[in-house]
Amino acid sequence: MIVQSIQRLQYLCNTIPPLLNEIDDHIFSLKPAAAQWSKKEIIGHLIDSAAANHQRFVRAQFEDIPKITYDQNNCNIFSYYQQIDREQVISFWTAYNKQILALIKLIPEAALHRECLTGGEQSVTLAFLFDDYVQHLEHHLKQVVSY
Repeated sequence: MIVQSIQRLQYLCNTIPPLLNEIDDHIFSLKPAAAQWSKKEIIGHLIDSAAANHQRFVRAQFEDIPKITYDQNNCNIFSYYQQIDREQVISFWTAYNKQILALIKLIPEAALHRECLTGGEQSVTLAFLFDDYVQHLEHHLKQVVSY
């Protein structure tokens, strides 16, 4: 399934940035409630997810079952996505996902079976992580834009 996920991530990298740029800045930054993320913060969350998964995709190739987790709420708060310029947030999301796309294409097939801990009790393979990463992206992107 990783081939489908690669194709899907390529599609998202090409399709999503123009759609994000079309969203009015007020709407992009609007928080539905104090404890809920704005569309901008959802994209920020996806940047944090990209950062954590980037480390997983790299380190699991040379470390023996690394444990790489992150606190999604605190990462979002202390990355200050809500205060950062929208174009910066969108361009960072785009660049990071293009980097992950280039990286995943270069990981040798055998390395895709290496494992990582992500917070649960069971380790998962890099192939599973990449497929899950793209599904997670889609889940949240559909909260932000229609495509």
